[in-house]
Amino acid sequence: MAAALQKDITAALAGRTGSVSLGVRDRTTDTTCTLGESTAYDSASVVKVTVLATLLWDAKKTERYLTDREVTLTKAMIQQSDNDATTALWKQLGVDRIQGFLTAADMTQTRPGADGYWGLTQITVRDEQRLLALVTAKNTVLSDNSRAYILQLMGDVVADQRWGTPAGAPSGVAVHVKNGWLERAAHGWRVHSVGTFNGAGHDYTIAVLTQDNATMDYGVTTIQNVARAVHKNLVPVPKTAPRFVPTATPEEAFVAVPPAG
Repeated sequence: MAAALQKDITAALAGRTGSVSLGVRDRTTDTTCTLGESTAYDSASVVKVTVLATLLWDAKKTERYLTDREVTLTKAMIQQSDNDATTALWKQLGVDRIQGFLTAADMTQTRPGADGYWGLTQITVRDEQRLLALVTAKNTVLSDNSRAYILQLMGDVVADQRWGTPAGAPSGVAVHVKNGWLERAAHGWRVHSVGTFNGAGHDYTIAVLTQDNATMDYGVTTIQNVARAVHKNLVPVPKTAPRFVPTATPEEAFVAVPPAG
């Protein structure tokens, strides 16, 4: 399995320019595959899963439910990738609480963005995979209800954001995804996708982080080439069997770096 993944992922990246880091873990077969797992990237909107996890972790400590306001904000943040909702929750939590969650989650390579710039949080594949591992298996950091809520929202993102790591997933596999995209003068487009997948006898996670993309679409294509290779190897199905078809034209309207303050 590992050898086949390495071969097909290498082929998927052949000829692609820019920087790519990735991590794959299939819990069922205890198979892992990584590339550049400790390379740091601007998070863009991928950090929104961390913000949600922090909010739920903090609520668990005081044994409280989310307020109606928090439910509204978290749904907008994950399902629509709404930046204003993220800014509101980031301010509510504060960097100290976010750092507290990162420490509890052993996400030691993640650095929260300074001065309210949550989209410039530094993330790595290693830490994103640690977060996805917490979301998808029982642990002492996130409650079962919290994990179910995160998966519920990641499983119901708006149609124009269902691209990236879900590409090529067999129809019998449940898909949960959060993407991020951000253009800056240095390193061009950052385009990221993290996803969890469960079904057909497998339980696996994929994280792909990219930068130095000339366009957003170029980064999306790179991620989806990798994703198709992973799904094909982990969950082989007949060629005629339906697979997940991602968004044809990803939405580019959101800007992942909010104003400070």
